[in-house]
Amino acid sequence: MSIQRYVKLALEFGANNAVEFCIEDIIFDSRVLLKCMFGCSNYGYGHTCPSRTGSLSPWEYERVFKNYKKGIIIHSIDKKVSQDVSYEIERQAFFDGYHLAFSLSDCVICSTCAGTLGNPCVNKKKARPAFHSVGIDVFETVKKFGLPLSTLKEMGETQNWYSAVFIK
Repeated sequence: MSIQRYVKLALEFGANNAVEFCIEDIIFDSRVLLKCMFGCSNYGYGHTCPSRTGSLSPWEYERVFKNYKKGIIIHSIDKKVSQDVSYEIERQAFFDGYHLAFSLSDCVICSTCAGTLGNPCVNKKKARPAFHSVGIDVFETVKKFGLPLSTLKEMGETQNWYSAVFIK
């Protein structure tokens, strides 16, 4: 089955852009963890972040994800749309026989992560780690595809959110 089918579905589900990738297109860089550790107020609390108990290290995530060959990158200017689309693509790929398909998306299921309150995750079925939190340099990766992403300089600037679904 063609990965382009999932690209079309992502666009139908509301993504602004969706592109097919080969694993060689994904830029792994464990330094991304530093930005999580020293730049994210949820570090140490969020259930889908690399600080959670039992999380793999970036180099372990890299080893796992390099077992995939192809997938899609999803772009949206709405964080929730990015997550919803990536999860739906993962579900569809699973139903199509790609039983190990897995999405990465910044989690926005709950308005306040239960982890920040010291409680267990309330939606483990849909919660996924962010594209960047597994040691992927999203800036360098999406640049290869000509997708929009830049450092925001002022409040109110349009944000670009990225998810990925590793399919086969």
